[in-house]
Amino acid sequence: MLTLTTERLLIQSLTPEDAPHMLAVLNDPDFIANVADRGVRTLEQARTYIEEGPMASYRDHGFGMYAVRLRSNGEFMGLCGLVRRPQLDDVDIGYGFLPVARGRGLAIEAASAVRDYAVNELRLGRIVAIVNPDNAPSIRLLEKLGLHYERDITLAEGEKPIHLYGWNRNEDN
Repeated sequence: MLTLTTERLLIQSLTPEDAPHMLAVLNDPDFIANVADRGVRTLEQARTYIEEGPMASYRDHGFGMYAVRLRSNGEFMGLCGLVRRPQLDDVDIGYGFLPVARGRGLAIEAASAVRDYAVNELRLGRIVAIVNPDNAPSIRLLEKLGLHYERDITLAEGEKPIHLYGWNRNEDN
């Protein structure tokens, strides 16, 4: 089980007990609009999603999406982590935060810690991110992380193009 600590946050491996939080994030209207509708509508579906998604990724890749909590009281704020997508050649950094967490600098704090973990512990030489072109706050966050726009891509036939951002080890952050 991974735990990363920042000034205000604990970033920890997800467990099936996080199902209520996962359900809340996956059904947040901003998550659905900017990421995807994963079709998870019940606690049981959320538990299965955690087991077959993040927990399977921990086993298969040594990383995945993580719970982001406040250090002060353990309150769940959102998700941040690393994803191996079959459509991408490189590991993708991603995040999704509940409305209560937005506008507080928590996403950049969590994403910076996850990026540093990916670079320093996992020794990744390249990190990418995909983002809805209309999601200006997320684009700003990626640029603060040191990722740069590379090109537009589509992940599946018939989907609208999204931006691909990337960071390479041989570039300055």
